[in-house]
Amino acid sequence: MQDLLTEEHRAWIGKAEPTRTVEISRRDIVKYAVATEQCQKKYLEGDEAPPMFIFNLFSTVREIEALRPDGLPRGSGQGPRLPLRRVMAGGTEIHQYQPIRPGDRLSGTQRITDMYEKQGSTGPLIFTVRTLAITNESGEPVLDEVQTAIAR
Repeated sequence: MQDLLTEEHRAWIGKAEPTRTVEISRRDIVKYAVATEQCQKKYLEGDEAPPMFIFNLFSTVREIEALRPDGLPRGSGQGPRLPLRRVMAGGTEIHQYQPIRPGDRLSGTQRITDMYEKQGSTGPLIFTVRTLAITNESGEPVLDEVQTAIAR
């Protein structure tokens, strides 16, 4: 198999995007719980956020014109330009260490933690693994999200 990843690509492993900080409101938790049809009282009353609440928590709100047809923002991810252009989701893992509650000030830092190639049945694949580490004001871990994207 031909190496598609160069040293320039691999140099991105370990690089972090700027840390972003958000404050969690009870209203945000309630709106998310209602929108995602949560059943547990602690979510519906906003006492605690459901684990998936963190998706796009640190994303910038963009105008509709700045979104691709699939609803994702154009050019929002930091990282190298890959030689394979079609990207699909490869999976998400969430490790939650403590609940997210109203009034929490959370900081999130995302970094590329791995890039590697594999040969698929229809051709080469490039896997990019990004980790979002979320901490509270004391610097204690709250949640880690590991996302894998596959380019083909």
